[in-house]
Amino acid sequence: MRKPVVGVIGSAHLINDRHNVQIVGQRNLRAIAEVAGALPLMFAGTPDITDIGALLGSVDGILLTGARANVHPSCFGVEPDTRHEPYDPDRDAMALALIEACVERAVPLFGICRGLQEMNVAFGGSLHPEIRELPGRMNHRMPRLENGDIHPDPEVVFADRHEVRLAPRGAFAKLLGCETIRVNSLHGQGILEPGKRIVIEGVAEDGTIEAIRIADAMSFALGVQWHAEYDPQVNPINRTLFQAFGAALLDRRRAA
Repeated sequence: MRKPVVGVIGSAHLINDRHNVQIVGQRNLRAIAEVAGALPLMFAGTPDITDIGALLGSVDGILLTGARANVHPSCFGVEPDTRHEPYDPDRDAMALALIEACVERAVPLFGICRGLQEMNVAFGGSLHPEIRELPGRMNHRMPRLENGDIHPDPEVVFADRHEVRLAPRGAFAKLLGCETIRVNSLHGQGILEPGKRIVIEGVAEDGTIEAIRIADAMSFALGVQWHAEYDPQVNPINRTLFQAFGAALLDRRRAA
């Protein structure tokens, strides 16, 4: 039996202020290949050139990655603000339709950072553009130097920064065998109101929603706010998540 194939959504990116491209971080691709045991296949986060039916007929699962752009506020009924740019409306349209199709067709779905936020919006939830501005919340954005530049050391940027309390007897607690984990934190936008099928599986110390699942999904349908793709080769929490995703891919392949 050949390896399962995972479709990895691309994000819009402009090179030299003139060349429009689609990009995927290499750590996402390596996590799929090296830990989930699957073949990563990038697809365009652009609905007018990506047919969802054809895509889901060609892959065994979908990874929704993190990205720099915020989900556009119009997707959950809020006016946009230039302070919270950039946006990637093509990816929004692609991801929101794709999430519903994956759940409907029992295609394994794993959302990371922006991917978790997209999953929430797809089921009617809302987001806050700067979760750190809410009372009592910590700064979840990546560490910066005193001059405002992003810290140059990836080990500092992606270091575990806070605890997440998992729902007792929830899907994550059962999968990970514990009820408290530590994770990295590199996001501004976060879940404000959960969508109608969003089950909260993990919450940070400050109340920020960090892990979710889709209620009544017939296959793997989990999302995490942290960047699980950064180090699943060595991090036991993130390794377990990608291995569970890989097992769901194999189940999907065998059932096909």
